[in-house]
Amino acid sequence: MEVVGRRPHAVWMCVFLTLLLFINDAHSFYLPGVAPQDFVKGDLLKVKVNKLTSVKTQLPYSYYSLPYCKPEKIVDSAENLGEVLRGDRIENSPYVFKMREPQMCNVVCNVTLNAKEAKEFKEKIDDEYRVNMILDNLPLVVPYKRPDMDSLFYQHGFPVGMKGQYAGRTEEKYFIHNHLAFTVKYHKDEETDAARIVGFEVKPFSVKHDYEGKWDDKTRLTTCDPHAKRTVTSSETPQEVEDNKEIIFTYDVEFQESEVKWASRWDTYLYMADDQIHWFSIVNSLMIVLFLSGMVAMIMLRTLYRDISKYNQLETQEEAQEETGWKLVHGDVFRPPTNSDLLCVYVGTGIQFFGMILVTMIFAALGFLSPSNRGGIMTAMLLLWVFMGIFAGYAAARLYKMFKGTEWKKITFQTAFMFPGIVFAIFFVLNALIWGEASSGAVPFGTMFVLVLLWFGISVPLVFVGSYVGFKKPAIEDPVKTNKIPRQIPEQAWYMNPFFSILIGGILPFGAVFIELFFILTSIWLHQFYYIFGFLFLVFIILIITCAEISIVLCYFQLCSEDYLWWWRSYLTSGSSALYLFLYAAFYFFTKLNITKPVSGILYFGYMLIGSYAFFVLTGTIGFYACFWFTRLIYSSVKID
Repeated sequence: MEVVGRRPHAVWMCVFLTLLLFINDAHSFYLPGVAPQDFVKGDLLKVKVNKLTSVKTQLPYSYYSLPYCKPEKIVDSAENLGEVLRGDRIENSPYVFKMREPQMCNVVCNVTLNAKEAKEFKEKIDDEYRVNMILDNLPLVVPYKRPDMDSLFYQHGFPVGMKGQYAGRTEEKYFIHNHLAFTVKYHKDEETDAARIVGFEVKPFSVKHDYEGKWDDKTRLTTCDPHAKRTVTSSETPQEVEDNKEIIFTYDVEFQESEVKWASRWDTYLYMADDQIHWFSIVNSLMIVLFLSGMVAMIMLRTLYRDISKYNQLETQEEAQEETGWKLVHGDVFRPPTNSDLLCVYVGTGIQFFGMILVTMIFAALGFLSPSNRGGIMTAMLLLWVFMGIFAGYAAARLYKMFKGTEWKKITFQTAFMFPGIVFAIFFVLNALIWGEASSGAVPFGTMFVLVLLWFGISVPLVFVGSYVGFKKPAIEDPVKTNKIPRQIPEQAWYMNPFFSILIGGILPFGAVFIELFFILTSIWLHQFYYIFGFLFLVFIILIITCAEISIVLCYFQLCSEDYLWWWRSYLTSGSSALYLFLYAAFYFFTKLNITKPVSGILYFGYMLIGSYAFFVLTGTIGFYACFWFTRLIYSSVKID
């Protein structure tokens, strides 16, 4: 937690490096830790420890928050902004290997627990916490074999311990995993003696070590002895966690040559047996798009073409007055809506979001933001959001000037502060709750200061620059003149009720993405890697098309029923998909997660509220611009006296 508070220069270094990622050539610049490293026999391999994680509490803790064996001096590894926000705390460990030199029963240290320490271990075992470690930028995994499958699958990190009973007893005891059997897989270069690490696995054991005499540096264990070639097995007596119990931590290291090359070493970590579901998701989304595209094509090619031809052939005013439909509201369709300032702010913010997500997905799909670069995606998104402020200001100012607005500084100020301010307020409250739990997931003061500095120092000025440029441009001209007196809107059918049509409009955009949403939620809340950015990019394109088309279809029906109040409804129609996203998040919480602590539940719904709010702004803006283009197109195509 205090890491970044002590070292703000590390955060600025990460900002600088992330900027370099975007402006340097991919072949000439490597991210720290991503470039391959060669090791010859006997080279030191330093294992790093990361946070303790639990899917039950969602609250990460520093490795050394438990009384594990410590090195002489704990050194914090340099972290980027994304890692800090994720709660990663990467530090050195007392585990030291030598390349291709197996070790058996190395003693790390012995610890005698007091009552408080024993209680902390028990609580972490109850909450199913897992210990995460890193070697050569590869996370530690525990291999498992599923009964229904031949292939292995991997779980990240090993459990702190387990609960169990002795044979013939009913009392439940706590046991700690104090012996780790590491396996380091390497790929050897055929021409040289050098090798690269391609796998880092562990099998954890709980064993009550025995020894003779008093404990000192030369004490030999009787339960685990390299001289007698005695290794730890699962049949040993397990090590209990109790007050005043002595625990001896030991480890083995085995090296295995592997055919896997360094470039493919993440493939086993990222293997997914259910990729067919993703194809089903794409096909499902494409069916929705084809259905909507058919409707839009029918409206544009048949109905609209017929309407425009008929309107343009009318010769007398009397004939025109007899007509009904969307042409009748031409004098009101471009009348500025109520709360037009707020609409400008949300459209500008939506453009900022759209630019951030589009660029992030392109970089991720090209492989720049791979899982090997921990925190890279979050850092990139944060920086892109800041720099996309210039487009937010420009879009808001252009729309504001079209609505005959004159106070461009006021609209700029609202664009720069409204959405980030709401998100920051929710984030601050959630962070205070995490801080109250003494979790490493709490963002320290130093990082908070950097976030505020990025917001006020870069984002806000860029919003003002974009707004100034946008307001200097000539105002967007309406294709038809607006009447001075608003036309009365006739009584609408029940299915054209704004509330009903807005709710209906959000179903299809959500339906296009909800299967992929399941995998995204799983990666975030069940601590799994999400890496199929090609699929995600395709789903994002489908989402854009779906939002645009459903908004156009419902906007056309609305105008045909002589209701010209389309501005806000076009935004809310596709934006209402965020409501379904939040409802799905609630469904996921009760069906897939096993969160028990109230604070963890508040954190989940707080973060999902932020996510749904962002989704509302994004999809609403897409729908608005689609309708904006559509109405200008159809009203510029008819002759109006």
